[in-house]
Amino acid sequence: MKRLLLISFIIFASCKPKEVETTVASTVDKTYQISHAKGFTIEKLINGITRITVSSPWPESEKKYTYALVLKDKLNELSLNKSDYDAVIGVPVEHVVVTSTTHVPALEALGVLEKLVGFPGTTYVSSIEARKRIDSNLIAELGSNEAINTELTLSLNPDLVVGFGVNSQNKIYETLIQSNISVVYNGDWTEETPLGKSEWIKFFAPFFGKEKQADSIFSAIEASYTDSKQLALKGETKPTVLSGALYKDIWYLPGGNSWATQFITDANADYIWKDTKETGSLSLSIESVLEKGKDADIWISPSQFTAYDELAKSSPHYTQFSAYKNRKIHTYALTAGATGGLLYYELAPNRPDMVLKDLIHIFHPDLLPDHSPYFFKPLN
Repeated sequence: MKRLLLISFIIFASCKPKEVETTVASTVDKTYQISHAKGFTIEKLINGITRITVSSPWPESEKKYTYALVLKDKLNELSLNKSDYDAVIGVPVEHVVVTSTTHVPALEALGVLEKLVGFPGTTYVSSIEARKRIDSNLIAELGSNEAINTELTLSLNPDLVVGFGVNSQNKIYETLIQSNISVVYNGDWTEETPLGKSEWIKFFAPFFGKEKQADSIFSAIEASYTDSKQLALKGETKPTVLSGALYKDIWYLPGGNSWATQFITDANADYIWKDTKETGSLSLSIESVLEKGKDADIWISPSQFTAYDELAKSSPHYTQFSAYKNRKIHTYALTAGATGGLLYYELAPNRPDMVLKDLIHIFHPDLLPDHSPYFFKPLN
């Protein structure tokens, strides 16, 4: 009986190290500071793995995606349960495909643009450096996000594809994954604050070993944004602001809890629909917009219109607004890349401080008299 107990004890004891090893392997050694973004976390585990968790790949997602980043020379040494992760990626990444123009400025800021080998819809890319690489056939055209050319993508043999989705149903990404291509979701577009979107540069950094650079870049953007926000409070007036334009008889404009509205609030202006609850767009009739916004002091973001005569030809309703009559309309549609892509859609989420300075210059011109607008310019 004693011998049986001893054998049982030995067997039990011999199993313990494996349990301890599993616990140690998943122990967090360091959590990277994410101050504004809500959609992802980065943790360094004690065994050297960098664990990235994306909790908001799209609005109201019920699934979190977890990725393990492992140094390439350690991939065969570490024993990790791959079923615990949605992807295991060897780093640093040498060849990457991204799928949103908002991803391009992050790569450029981190100094790794040369690692970008493919993009769906290169016409929409406005970055000067990226366009040079596209024109030199160093960045392949992969079709469109809805129909990425999977054969061409596979031929590029990327270490990583950074995708985005509106839900979990994406057959193209599934095909890539089945072909042993690592796919990760980027949810920068789901963030509801300007600095939250910008902080996703930290998401890209660990794939290239650029964590310190990302921290430094974002800290500078955060400081610039915060200083500009404080400056805006010195404005002696608080102009009322209208936004958006008609599309097929529906006027689309930012909801009260949206990213765009936060810019207006931080620039110390009074957005007429600030009290609405939506985080995305509002869909209103022209009658309701005229009722509330007819006398607004300033009108920004009139869709993709670039001139007053374009507005008048499109709809005579536009000419009834005071901002139209007083020539107080400002648009981001005049800042385009060489092939027509609007730089606002590409760079603004990454550089909210530049957007805020533009708006302060518009709403409180005496505070930034020498500022040269980058995104928002007066309508022609």
